[in-house]
Amino acid sequence: MPARRRLLAAAITAATCLGAQALSYATASASASDGSSTETVVSRGVEIPTFYTPPATLPTANGALIRTEPLPLAVSLPTLDGPLPGRATRLMYKSTDSNGAPVAVTGAYIEPTATWKGDGPRPLVAVAPGTMGQGDQCAASLGLEHPLSLNGRTVSVGYEDVAIYRLLATGAAVVITDYAGLGATDRLHTYVNRLDEAHAVLDAVRAARSLPDTSLTPASRVGLFGYSQGGGATAAAAELQPSYAPDITLAGTYSGAPPADLAAVTKAIDGSELAGALAWSLNGFLQSDPTLRPLAEAHLNATGKAALTDLSTMCVGDALLGYAYTKSAKWTTDGKSISDIIASTPALQTFLNSQRIGTLTPSSPIRIATGISDNLVPHAQARRLAADWCEKGANITYRPVILPNVISPLLNHFTPLLADQGNAVSWLTDRLSGKPATSNCGVLPILP
Repeated sequence: MPARRRLLAAAITAATCLGAQALSYATASASASDGSSTETVVSRGVEIPTFYTPPATLPTANGALIRTEPLPLAVSLPTLDGPLPGRATRLMYKSTDSNGAPVAVTGAYIEPTATWKGDGPRPLVAVAPGTMGQGDQCAASLGLEHPLSLNGRTVSVGYEDVAIYRLLATGAAVVITDYAGLGATDRLHTYVNRLDEAHAVLDAVRAARSLPDTSLTPASRVGLFGYSQGGGATAAAAELQPSYAPDITLAGTYSGAPPADLAAVTKAIDGSELAGALAWSLNGFLQSDPTLRPLAEAHLNATGKAALTDLSTMCVGDALLGYAYTKSAKWTTDGKSISDIIASTPALQTFLNSQRIGTLTPSSPIRIATGISDNLVPHAQARRLAADWCEKGANITYRPVILPNVISPLLNHFTPLLADQGNAVSWLTDRLSGKPATSNCGVLPILP
């Protein structure tokens, strides 16, 4: 590894492991001329910068920039060529939600200092973050500024910074989406809504392309990168790209541990370390489809309703500390699990079926990776996504990550991310260099 990359990796590790920061985000001054509210938004004791408050009126075009500002990176090393890993810009851009309504989405763009050594002009990678939580303070763009943040009421870890910096080290530019409602203070984050997330990812590409003074060109290849929630977002974006964003040509997509079948995922996370994600899912469903609210009212008891409200402002760290191993049966009026209620309620089944990823045919190469012992975002449903796409003739590289079952569902899910991330970056870098991807659909039946 070159000395510059070793130094950068050491800095990332130090910031992630030791760099706890007290949360005291300065609130930027906001002009009321765009219709934005100037009222301070506070989430679990964290003042959300007014940059994240959307204006009353949004642009028409998807991906249109609403506002930008410089974003200070917590991990930045000065060099003769410029700061490593690069210069960051905070973004707000327009997207469209699952109901066809305009929505403001925030994120960040990083112009790398490293030289792109692959074929063609500097490429662009859109990173879709894994599960961060549902509170606005959990947004990935804020995690670039505060990798590990504590204030006694919330714990936010910018763990996606590692993947982002690895991609920047290749010389690729990176744009990160916060998703609809995460960061932006006007609505609740619609966790694992495939349309909202796919649109946010694709529109982040459009927003990055429209930024002035970058090294991107119209010929810059585009790739997508995501794991877990992010893997679902990139998978959905890849299959929706031909219809939603035909102006974007994808060179390749990495989809790690994608939650393609939410019915299976809902059952798996119930009672696990990340049981709090059930509430994020339910909150998101109710945000996307208010007609489901009467069902929630009928089935959730006081404890369940209080949990949904409490978790709506939490990050992953908070949920692990406060709701690990919670069983959803404690949240319901009849003692049934959320999965059982879904199975017996046609309206909920219909909604979850509409969120299924794999019903469309992507037109660009995709690498799906899943840990064979992953029982949090179950391996079987991720493998099923690869099989579904293979049956449709898509160019799929399926990679089972073979690791032992370590009992903990969270570790069974998180360890493949670390074990496979280098291979995922290398695969995507090859696609961004113009190298063709070879499908292994023919041998998928014999792979675990």
